Amino acid sequence: MPHILITGALGQIGRVLLQHLVDVHGKDAVLATDLPFDQSNLPCAYRSLDATDGEAWSKLAKEFRFKEVYHLVAVLSAKGEANPWRSWEINMKAWQNVIEHATHWPACKIFFPSSIAAYGPPLPSMVDEAQVLTPTTSYGVSKVAGELWADYANLKFGLDIRCLRLPGVIGYQTMPGGGTTDYAVDIFHQALKDEPFTCFLGPDTRLPMIYMDDLLRGILELMATPREVLAQAESGPSSAVYNLDGFSVSPAELFAEIKKHKPGFEIKYAPDFRQGIADDWPQELDGSKARKTWGWQPKYDLALTTSDMLKQLQSKKKVTTLQKQQHEQH
Repeated sequence: MPHILITGALGQIGRVLLQHLVDVHGKDAVLATDLPFDQSNLPCAYRSLDATDGEAWSKLAKEFRFKEVYHLVAVLSAKGEANPWRSWEINMKAWQNVIEHATHWPACKIFFPSSIAAYGPPLPSMVDEAQVLTPTTSYGVSKVAGELWADYANLKFGLDIRCLRLPGVIGYQTMPGGGTTDYAVDIFHQALKDEPFTCFLGPDTRLPMIYMDDLLRGILELMATPREVLAQAESGPSSAVYNLDGFSVSPAELFAEIKKHKPGFEIKYAPDFRQGIADDWPQELDGSKARKTWGWQPKYDLALTTSDMLKQLQSKKKVTTLQKQQHEQH
């Protein structure tokens, strides 16, 4: 019987976290849920779930007793601005359902991913968890509200909800899902195609990033930390929230690092509406609270992220090419 639940399991982070949890706990321990689209090659049980459907959640709560929930359902920043009210409705209703039904699961730990989108101007170059939150996107507003509901649920219902404010995520395992930092994944795919890359942010737009391997480790380290240890570190209006820092980079700096490996690579800049979103976000995250609380330490810097991304994507490309050739031969 599964005791670990992942919502949004088919997304950019979900598929990778899902495989990692299966590797650690076994396929019978994990239930993946998402809307009914491509669920091929999933390593565990899957159930179609509209996370905004309260009735579906009620059935789930009666059937299972989860010990851990990873809530990854979200409409991200760039997509959210195309329809902000719809973004708010999905993000908040899904989170309400998690909180409401988690009261049926005693001693359940819940992970809620917040974001650098929770921050907004005016900002220092580096921000910590005590920074006043003034988000400028629907996505950011929903993340701030989600953090506050986590605090409320922890206090009023005795839930154990843990939040990380995440930077942009760079990973080779999946394609990005509509965020403002997505250029930092797309650029690697274009580099391997030996095609010029058009960046939707300006060259000097510096933003916090994290490599997927570090992100997974940060999530699991947070979830493994005893609640009493976290309680000792709680302070301020968002006491259940921790910044998860990796490294900061601009498009020009990332391009220069890739060019060390791909000398012929070219870039041009065509900033669009996402430039305004990025301009309102912090340049660096202060992760000292996580370091002091459970010893967080990122392993991947810009150079190591770049070399590993190119290596892993090249390996995937070779496998795909070989599979295509074998298919054509048969």
